[in-house]
Amino acid sequence: MNKAKREEIFARLKADNPHPKTELSFSNHYELLVAVALSAQATDVSVNKATDHLFKVANTPQAMLDLGLEGLKQHIKTIGLYNSKANHVIQAAKLLVTQHNGLVPDTRDALQALPGVGRKTANVVLNTAFRQIAMAVDTHIFRWSNRTRVAPGKDVVEVEKKLLKLVPEKYLLDAHHWMILHGRYVCIARKPRCGACTIEDLCEFKQKTSD
Repeated sequence: MNKAKREEIFARLKADNPHPKTELSFSNHYELLVAVALSAQATDVSVNKATDHLFKVANTPQAMLDLGLEGLKQHIKTIGLYNSKANHVIQAAKLLVTQHNGLVPDTRDALQALPGVGRKTANVVLNTAFRQIAMAVDTHIFRWSNRTRVAPGKDVVEVEKKLLKLVPEKYLLDAHHWMILHGRYVCIARKPRCGACTIEDLCEFKQKTSD
């Protein structure tokens, strides 16, 4: 795909949604970190439903430690893999309290040193909380990048690096949100809704649908 096409694709995505935001509910950096960690292999809707109650009683690392492991599990038991996620959240809270004065760090290395925080979660926090240029490639963005041919790659790290290099600079800060929303609601996994897509004429996917 050439540079002009990429430029027009992101121009249209921005025109449709000038101020894109994550669909996870949060009111501070710690809530965002927990919500993103819980969202692995779960829907944002299910996470929001659980954290709506959780964050009323524990929305800081110390409050999470005070709630305790079993208390946390009761709040998130409707989310997949809740046992391991609960363990990670509690362990991460301990490190945040003991090593970061209860604050969420703003560097990739420090974030990824927290239990349960991988590259994708760190990228979401860096981009959404701290407004740093970072590309969190999930299944939606991986699929979208390969289908459209905006930044094809064999794995998420390759796609991430290509997106950082190929997305026009003025769109980099919000590109993650545009791509994930487009992949979630239009360029869906089983059968993309090409007929309802604002970038269909620019997309280089060969098996386009009429939907």
